[in-house]
Amino acid sequence: MKNRPAIFLDRDGTIIKDVGYINDISLVEFYPFTIEALKKLQEYFILFIITNQSGNSKGLISENELKKINKYIETSLLDNNIAINSTFYCPHSNEDNCLCKKPSPYFINYASDMYHFDLSKSFIIGDHPSDIECGFNAKITPIYLLSGHGKKHQHELNYKVKICKNILDASNFILSTIN
Repeated sequence: MKNRPAIFLDRDGTIIKDVGYINDISLVEFYPFTIEALKKLQEYFILFIITNQSGNSKGLISENELKKINKYIETSLLDNNIAINSTFYCPHSNEDNCLCKKPSPYFINYASDMYHFDLSKSFIIGDHPSDIECGFNAKITPIYLLSGHGKKHQHELNYKVKICKNILDASNFILSTIN
């Protein structure tokens, strides 16, 4: 994996539908294009999920439920021959002032130290301005999606950034930059 670039995927609104605080696997619904997009990306990139899950600190979802949901997502993707190397989640709310909540690059830096991938050719994909800011903070390329909450928060973007309709559009864009 050394020198291979990475893709950091936001979870809700990026690879699965954002239905609010998910506390049961029955609420997990992948976008119909997620599998195709991730299969394309994993040919060239190490895949990670990086997600803010403040519902835990707000008491809306337990740590055990959160772990089950993340494991279910990873297993579902693996059943489709897609390997997520790690899922990183911040269980804190904004008021907790933690080090790991996006837009902090904490998990990207941690993964980089662990896997030694090429940051200069890596991406983060998400539907919130905090995903974009996280990418800039980590010095990787961010891509903003209009899926999930993307359209609602697009006016909050403080950076000039590539905007894509969904994860499939983003994967096609990324692959066009390396082929």
